[in-house]
Amino acid sequence: MGPTRGLTPPDVSTHDTPHDPLAEDGSHPVLPASAGPSLPPPIWAIRIIAILALVYSLHWAADFIIPLLFGILLSYTLSPIVNGLERIRVPRVIGAGIVTLALLGSAVVLANTLYKEANSMLDELPVATWKIRSGLARLDDGEASIYEKLYTAAESLKQALPTVDPAKPGSSDTPAPPAPPAFDLSEWLLAGSMTAAAFVAQFTVVLFIVFFGLASGNTFKRKLVKLTGPSLSQKKITVQILDNINASIQKYMFMLLLTNVLLGLASWAAFFAVGLDNPGAWAIAAGVLHLIPYFGTLITALGTGAAGFLQFESFTMMAVIITINLAIASVIGTLVATWMTGRIAKMNAMAVFVALLFGGWLWGVAGMLICVPVVVVIKVVAEHIEDMQPLAELLGE
Repeated sequence: MGPTRGLTPPDVSTHDTPHDPLAEDGSHPVLPASAGPSLPPPIWAIRIIAILALVYSLHWAADFIIPLLFGILLSYTLSPIVNGLERIRVPRVIGAGIVTLALLGSAVVLANTLYKEANSMLDELPVATWKIRSGLARLDDGEASIYEKLYTAAESLKQALPTVDPAKPGSSDTPAPPAPPAFDLSEWLLAGSMTAAAFVAQFTVVLFIVFFGLASGNTFKRKLVKLTGPSLSQKKITVQILDNINASIQKYMFMLLLTNVLLGLASWAAFFAVGLDNPGAWAIAAGVLHLIPYFGTLITALGTGAAGFLQFESFTMMAVIITINLAIASVIGTLVATWMTGRIAKMNAMAVFVALLFGGWLWGVAGMLICVPVVVVIKVVAEHIEDMQPLAELLGE
């Protein structure tokens, strides 16, 4: 009997499925899952939403956050003075009161000085127009002044335009809309009074925060160290962070005071050399307004330039005084201050400039004043937390 045709025993070697050695024991092999398109985790989207919510909250709560930050920064800055008074056996509460009253007195003196200079300029406004027209006439060498040329051109254009007579058939019977009211002095004074009242209220809040911050001493520092937990290493890291924050803020505020005093002295010497009236008052104004980055220098330059023109009745002297302001502010305020900020806070100049832009966009002038100390604090904290090391590297030198 021959072999059966057409009945070939199955040969596993001819199967398309590759041989799996793990399946030799008779168990079913586990096939890998099909690799589909992987979706990125939503952690970055959540972080972006959280950052946007934080920025909106900071902008919305500006009336609360700005006085709070100002008060904390000033209390950190003035704390060494209170510590010195405490070492000579002056109670800390009394020392905090003395320093707060001295701060209030300094603010009153500065405000009074600036008010007198502004009032003197307002008194000269009636003659300012005549001086400007006289200066323009001298520039034209006896010809018609620029003001007169513009007035003549406007009158000629008015005469050349066709007039519409309401009595004619083609004219429109619709009455012309009423002209908008002119400058309303009462509304302007009301708005100015409300702004001044809001500023006084915020300054009062800052004074109270400074007083309580100075009087409390190391109370909050001890509480923060206690809240970090029972671990001794965590307590040491917290103490080191707080000490570094304190030292960085004090160094930055001292640098700010030093550069503005230097700018005020240089401005006084320059104003005295050119013969500008009240050079000391204008130098104080230059030092105080320079606390506002960039815009403060522009305001000082325009104010002193206007005062120089009213005094000398010369556009040349006005240009000289404006150039002096810009030169001093560029050398001392921009180059020296930015370099010292980078050295003290160990931050690169780009990070400082971007912080100024962000602070001005978020909170205006007040944001430009406090944004750099806040970024310094963020950098100090980031240096001691492992997850924030990339941020510290980005802000560092």
